[in-house]
Amino acid sequence: MSHLSTLDAGFLQAEDADRHVSLAIGGLAVIQGPTPDYDAVLSSLAGRIRGCPRFGQRLLLHPLDLGAPEWVDDPDFDLGRHIRRTALPRPGDDHELFGLIADLMSRRLDRDRPLWEIWVIEGLAEGKWAILTKLHHCMADGIAATHVLAGLSDSGISESFATDLHPSGPESASAAQGGSGRNPLSPVVMMGGLWKASTAATAGFARVAQGAAEIAAGLLRPGTSSLNGPIGDLRRYSGARVSRADIDQVCRKFDVTINDVALAAITESYRTMLIRRGERPRPDSLRTLVPVSVRSTRALSKTDNRVSLMLPYLPVHQADPIQRLRMVHSRLKQTKAGGQTQAGNLFMSITNLIPFPLTAWAFRLLMRLPQRGVVTVATNVPGPRQPMEIMGRRVVGLYPVPPIAMQLRTAVAMLSYADDFFFGVLADYDVVADADQLARGIEVAIARLVEISKGRRKPRRRGALTLVV
Repeated sequence: MSHLSTLDAGFLQAEDADRHVSLAIGGLAVIQGPTPDYDAVLSSLAGRIRGCPRFGQRLLLHPLDLGAPEWVDDPDFDLGRHIRRTALPRPGDDHELFGLIADLMSRRLDRDRPLWEIWVIEGLAEGKWAILTKLHHCMADGIAATHVLAGLSDSGISESFATDLHPSGPESASAAQGGSGRNPLSPVVMMGGLWKASTAATAGFARVAQGAAEIAAGLLRPGTSSLNGPIGDLRRYSGARVSRADIDQVCRKFDVTINDVALAAITESYRTMLIRRGERPRPDSLRTLVPVSVRSTRALSKTDNRVSLMLPYLPVHQADPIQRLRMVHSRLKQTKAGGQTQAGNLFMSITNLIPFPLTAWAFRLLMRLPQRGVVTVATNVPGPRQPMEIMGRRVVGLYPVPPIAMQLRTAVAMLSYADDFFFGVLADYDVVADADQLARGIEVAIARLVEISKGRRKPRRRGALTLVV
């Protein structure tokens, strides 16, 4: 048996706190046809699913949260209950496909069975078909879920962009010993090392304290956007796709990261949406939860959650796209330096040492309080570097599907796959009618940055405003 961590169990408690919420995460693989026979798909996926023991396990819950939930083997496991088949009216376009995804993701997974589903979707235009992989968030974070999806491909789990992650670790022996060829046991070197260690520890504690204070302030300070509030039963979903080469072009020109460019594009699209909704974009309009992976490359195959968080304000008030990009870059850099990620990671580590009933009851209480400080979620998941094939058919698109919960009415997930970068937008059906416009706005924003980076558009001044033409 394997116990859930405090973070894993927290996703169950967040779902319990709101009957309208389904905390499943998804990955949508669009595949070049023809569609295989369903029995052949079932047989092929069955062999690959056996490689992940968690797929055959269900949750064992303890009364009154007296113990952490545990993964146990399901004696009644039936693959046919988890691999489903559906179809769009032919020829199904992206709008119909995304509508089906929204409907499937809005339904809660049955906790009496293993917490996953795979949907084989037929009837797409141009002879394509699709596979939706749906996992409960208590089972895996975005990186782990993408790793599982890649494991369903013909070649199995190959090289991933997740290998670019560089989790912090202890200094090398040579660095710890001064790295200058001096005797590490000499009194001078030992005293100098102790002084440096003491100084570093003091600075580290101060940074974590600052990060913890910033997280608390971000959660407690009320926001001003209609994108925060109660969530209904239904969802809207849309996807966007851009070239990694285009994003790399912007990165080289402005010395920023891929994540900076993606978040700047998301910021512009939210700005456009707020204006369209009659709201004035303000500096504090879009405090965003940005999950940060603390997963090492050695733990990519672990089906669990290993994330911390940052809570930056995305600059929706800034009209100029270049200034907006630079502000996103500087704010993320400042937030990382401020210790929010370290504070979040330390908090989760400490809660794992506390008896589970205490943390469970505290989490359940917190989840039921109205959360008005954070407005949306933007998460970046590294995907496979090489194109995948499933049953000899090429995967031509790979869209992430994030959940929404805790009064966050929209969420955007990003996923890098081969030569492209994919966005998935999930939104509350009743409150956010423009999920597709939000996705299209992301594509437009990146196209604008690419044009500027190539010198095809130059900023010019008109009065006190800087315009891009």
